[in-house]
Amino acid sequence: MNATQMLTLCLTSPEATCRFAARLGARLMAGDVLLLEGGIGAGKTHFSRCLIQSRLPLPEDVPSPTFTLVQTYETQGCEIWHSDLYRLGDVSEVEELGLTEAFEAAICLVEWPDRLGPLIPANALHLKFEPGQAENSRILTLSWSAPRWDDLPGALAA
Repeated sequence: MNATQMLTLCLTSPEATCRFAARLGARLMAGDVLLLEGGIGAGKTHFSRCLIQSRLPLPEDVPSPTFTLVQTYETQGCEIWHSDLYRLGDVSEVEELGLTEAFEAAICLVEWPDRLGPLIPANALHLKFEPGQAENSRILTLSWSAPRWDDLPGALAA
């Protein structure tokens, strides 16, 4: 297994978060899983909404999947699955949602990934959102061990 790599960014505003989400979103392909961690109000859904909208062929509303658990979107190349697992009570419910199959065939954005338990994909990119010092700023820490993400620091800095 590869060592864990990390990258920490300061996103100074909601607009900066959207710009970052669009840049990362442009690099994603089927089978990519983003695990979004952080407390309530940390910016997970805002990030997801921006990333999804950046990949849609036409603008559309991107609601939070808090109550539906999963929302899917058709984009060029593959589907995006946006899931909010906060309300799940047991890991068996993840399989009932079809998420394990989506991990292989779609781009998956997973809020509250701790609910996945042993089903966390080894190749996932972890994104941890925390409040920054300035109002509406966020500290985002990306971590990964899969070689798939090793070029992230250079690609996102360009």
